[in-house]
Order: sequence, then C-alpha cells, then structure tokens
Amino acid sequence: MLVRVTSEVLDPGEAIAAVASPRAGAINVFLGVVRDNNLGRNVGHLEYEAYESMALKVMRELGEEAMARFGLENVAILHRTGRLEIGETSLLIAISSGHRAESFTGGHWLVDEVKKRVPVWKKEVWDDGEEWIEGPESLGMQKAPPSMVSR
Repeated sequence: MLVRVTSEVLDPGEAIAAVASPRAGAINVFLGVVRDNNLGRNVGHLEYEAYESMALKVMRELGEEAMARFGLENVAILHRTGRLEIGETSLLIAISSGHRAESFTGGHWLVDEVKKRVPVWKKEVWDDGEEWIEGPESLGMQKAPPSMVSR
C-alpha cells in the first residue's frame, strides 16, 4: 500500500505501478483536480494543509478497510499540500482488484471516506477574498486547520 502527503506533484504512473498485481483484472484511478469555480465564485487557487502524521495513519487505515471490505488487491492514496493552481491534482487514489465492479465500488467509497476522515484542510482563494472550505463530506471536521485555530 502506498500512502503519501506531499507538496510535490502527484504521479498517476507511480500510483498505478504501486497497485499493479498479476491477480488484478482492474485498476481504477481517481484524480481530484482543482477547478476554477465553486458555489458561483471564481477560484484563483487552493491552499491545502494537513496534520501529516495523523493523515498518513488514517489513510493507511482507510486503505486496509477498503481492501478488506471490497476485496481489493492494493490501494494507493496520495494527497497534495501547499498551493495548488487550477488543473493541478490534489488527490490521487489508485485501486487494483480482481474485477471492475469492486474497483468502482471500492474507489467511490474510498474517495468519500478520505474526504470525510483524513485531516486535510482546503482554503479557496478568490479575487476578492479567501476562506477555509468544508465540503459536504467533511461533517464534523474543523473548518480551519489546527494552525489557524486559536487555543
């Protein structure tokens, strides 16, 4: 299993190679990319922060759970941090499985769970401001990363 939180560009080829298996009849790759709009606002770029050690722990737990739950061969979960421009990949998930159905079902579940449970925060920057954004999946998480929350 490959899990990583990094400021470096994510490489789909690396993730595919990490999950490839002679037992796999399917490899499913998800790329979450930065778009130029959200909720009617023009987005200039995004900034991501992570609680890295906890993010890696949760990503590994999710990968293990996905493999057990959906009968997957292997999983790669990679998340970017730092400033990301429009079109850059922020999240890369690769899954291998014996058959395509498990790769789609397991992949969908894994993307949703990463968004819900992994401590990574996103700030949207617009022409006229910026805000730490919570997606609909992240119910219960702090709106801002720990570095921005006063104690």
